[in-house]
Amino acid sequence: MGLCSVRCFGVGDGFPSADRGHSGFLYQLGDTSLIIDCGDGFTSHYEAAGLSYDLGDAFLLSHQHADHVGGFQMFLQSLWLRQRQKAVRVFMGEDGIEPLKKFCHAGYLFDELFNFQLSYTPLKSGKAFPIGHARITPFRTTHLDSFATRFGKKYEQNFDAFSFLIETPDHRIAHSADLGTPEDLAPLLQDDVDVLVCELAHFKPEQLFAFLAGEAITKLILVHLTAKLWADRKAVLAAARAKLPGVEISIAQQGEEFTF
Repeated sequence: MGLCSVRCFGVGDGFPSADRGHSGFLYQLGDTSLIIDCGDGFTSHYEAAGLSYDLGDAFLLSHQHADHVGGFQMFLQSLWLRQRQKAVRVFMGEDGIEPLKKFCHAGYLFDELFNFQLSYTPLKSGKAFPIGHARITPFRTTHLDSFATRFGKKYEQNFDAFSFLIETPDHRIAHSADLGTPEDLAPLLQDDVDVLVCELAHFKPEQLFAFLAGEAITKLILVHLTAKLWADRKAVLAAARAKLPGVEISIAQQGEEFTF
């Protein structure tokens, strides 16, 4: 398959930000491409990149927090207006599918407008599925467990959040999305990974780096930093490199593309 890449269209955490969009990533894996999450600002950054709107063989929405799905309606409108032809396959938590459909219909984005077929498929933890030449395995994280404890009796939702293992003939890529603890990464790291794209908003950096020490990771790309960590990212990088010698480590800038 050769050269692959990830383009980071949103690297901010859940707080509003003037200079960082919210979560959105385009993986290009040979002739297969995946979009993971679609937060606020995704469409404008995507448009600025000058990319075809027929990219994205699958759209993987890790969970329903607004900083991960808040830009989906606008991007879907853009796919209509930019005359996308290829089918749009959305994979997400089961309890979010019908509300997201209704939200899009409320915005007058009806299936009859589209030149493409739109489908939604629920994610199941540990159940892999193929997308082109890639194999995707979602794993449930504990990111929303505290919400389940606090609100589960009142709101009948699953409180699922997912990370993703992306396997191609040449690469193993781990994408954390949002975690509860670094230990949520364990299913992604059972074998060597070429790239780990990992959030850094829901635990201390030293917790993550201590957990990753000794794991077989070639490249670590840190995203979703809190504003405090973003302002002090040189120190974060130094701490990571001290704890993880031999790992190529970066903190993704807004719009940055990494090849591997």
